[in-house]
Formats: sequence, structure tokens, C-alpha cells
Amino acid sequence: MADAVLIEKVKETLDAFRPQLQADGGDMEFISIDDENKVHLRLTGACGSCPMAVMTLKMGVEQYLKETCPEITEVVQEE
Repeated sequence: MADAVLIEKVKETLDAFRPQLQADGGDMEFISIDDENKVHLRLTGACGSCPMAVMTLKMGVEQYLKETCPEITEVVQEE
């Protein structure tokens, strides 16, 4: 399990990215960070059913997170 400092840093980074999703009627929910430093998220609203959700997650959220939190290895979508 990730330490509290990393979790807080990830949540702050996600909060900075969140308005981009909300502008299109979507959002995301932080679930956890596992032992391999993978961030688990749930996309909600319009993003939850969007066919481009995987691209948004990988090319948008994951890339942004890795720039600010280099410890993160991957972002994984939870159902």
C-alpha cells in the first residue's frame, strides 16, 4: 500500500485534472494505489460510458499523473 504522502499527492494531481473531465460531463473517483504503484480509478458520468474512456485514461490522466508523480507506474480503470 502506498504511503499517505503519495496518496495525497496523487489526489491533488487528480483534482487538478478533474475540470477537464467535468467539462465534458464526466468525472473520476480515486479508488486506491496498489503495491506496484498503480493508481486505480473509476471513471463516472459521461466518461464512464464513453468509447474513448481508455484513451482519456491512458493518454490524459496517466500521462499527467506520471509527470507530477513519477513513482506511479500505471493508471488502471475499475468498473
